[in-house]
Amino acid sequence: MIAGVTAVTDRSRLQRRTLFTLIGSVGPAGMGMAGGFAATTLASREIVENESLATLAATMISIGGALTAVPLSRFMARRGRRPGLRIGWTIAGLGALLAVIAVETSTYPLLVLGTLGIGAGNGTNLAARYAAADLADDDKRARSIGILVWASSIGSILGPTVALGATEPPAEWLGFKALSGPYLMAILVFALAATIVEVFLRPDPLLTATGGDGMTAPARPSLKESFARIATNRMAVIAVGAMAIGQGVMVAVMTVTPLHMEDGAHEKEIIGLVISLHIVGMYLFAPVVGWLVDRLPSSLIVGIAGVTLFIGGEMASHTDAEDRLGVFTGLFLIGLGWSFAMISGSSLLTGAFGVAERASIQGAADFTMTTSGAAAGLASGVVVEASSYHSLSHWAGVAALSLVAAALYPAVTRVRTPERV
Repeated sequence: MIAGVTAVTDRSRLQRRTLFTLIGSVGPAGMGMAGGFAATTLASREIVENESLATLAATMISIGGALTAVPLSRFMARRGRRPGLRIGWTIAGLGALLAVIAVETSTYPLLVLGTLGIGAGNGTNLAARYAAADLADDDKRARSIGILVWASSIGSILGPTVALGATEPPAEWLGFKALSGPYLMAILVFALAATIVEVFLRPDPLLTATGGDGMTAPARPSLKESFARIATNRMAVIAVGAMAIGQGVMVAVMTVTPLHMEDGAHEKEIIGLVISLHIVGMYLFAPVVGWLVDRLPSSLIVGIAGVTLFIGGEMASHTDAEDRLGVFTGLFLIGLGWSFAMISGSSLLTGAFGVAERASIQGAADFTMTTSGAAAGLASGVVVEASSYHSLSHWAGVAALSLVAAALYPAVTRVRTPERV
């Protein structure tokens, strides 16, 4: 009995240490991601003067996350969270360096390549939330994920405002162009995040949970097998659908909002403030969302996500470029809806599978989610060019209502099952 109590105490102590370390790393990394994203559409349009190409460059962040999700998760499944997080954030820092060179030389293809590298940091940030749940008790899993998502807000909220304001004077003082400032900042903060996990994320939470040694591991499901297991698990399908729809709606609207506001003659600092408020909605209330997910049916939270995203999209769609309030409110609600979708989906997915296969399946899920975001980002520029920002925001909100149907599905099938028997 005493040995059992000691084991539980040691696991709780290790979980707290893991959370503190992850909080210290995702904060800086979130700042680099958000700052780089906010600057990319503006830097791209300055180089090519084309909205579709500008949104394409920003969407490379989502594409980079999609391309790295599966290999990163499979690497972590074998070697652990620590080396995976370190490598992912290192690649992101190198991408930011390429973006600096691109801005200085006005080379659009190099900017695309650089933001693709920064996207690896996006995939790494997403993987970090699962690391927070590796050692968590079942009734505290969503709360642990929520705490880590909240921790990302520390840097992510500051990122756009600092990137589009405070980095300009030091960048110019060092002899760089103003829009190189956000990427110079990203290099520093990604390096800090990688250093923190390398030094302090010991022992590795995933290897501790699975009993692995970082050198050998039992067979993990392949990518094809991972998708098959998701497809045959009703709650996993809802979980992945929630994350994919939430990501798609969020990326589609946020990608083109800086261009929409720039068309309304808003200053860069105001544009950065709007993106920061959007990120407040995404991250700041995450611990509360996690607490709700642990206590209420996760499918209910998925439905709340759909309604919140819809209202946010409609608010943004009814706001002219010269106005601020509707965009401020709409982007905030879209961020909050994303938080509901991300945390409820992540918790549902983690609980649906055993610990030995989670990392690989989580990678397949994140690949689906980030691919959805990348597709939405690519489409957003095309839709705005062909129609308007208002149409894009409206239809993105309508798409989010599919989460309400997904939330109702388990209840409907439970009611109907006795009738079929």
